[in-house]
Amino acid sequence: MSAAELLQALIRRFEGLRLRAYFCPAGVPTIGYGSTGPDVRMGAVWTREQADARMAVDSAVFLSGAQQLVPTAHTAGRQAALADFSYNLGLTRLKGSTLRRRALAGNWQGVRIELAKWNRGGGRVLPGLTARRKAEADLI
Repeated sequence: MSAAELLQALIRRFEGLRLRAYFCPAGVPTIGYGSTGPDVRMGAVWTREQADARMAVDSAVFLSGAQQLVPTAHTAGRQAALADFSYNLGLTRLKGSTLRRRALAGNWQGVRIELAKWNRGGGRVLPGLTARRKAEADLI
């Protein structure tokens, strides 16, 4: 599978599909496959086609961003894992992270350890984030 296909599979698995806007655990208005942004407002309703199209665009943005921030991720699995981390938490979090420093140094075991630390939302450990970080680590 390509990095894009792996990334979209991770997003579908861990974000799920919700066609009515909701607040994520961090309190951010969210819709579709975890889409956020200034155009996502409470009360919004999307079709599956809108959600699929938005996820395709967003996942490409995060894959490209993660590849630029971590050019040492030479496998599709590593690229997808770092892009999924970024899709979930943002490219800014990846940019300033110890996880990125480990990846740039080629310390992929260190990346796996760092991923496990990013399993909190709203100040508490979330089982879904713990599972997501493990799935990402398994691709490293």
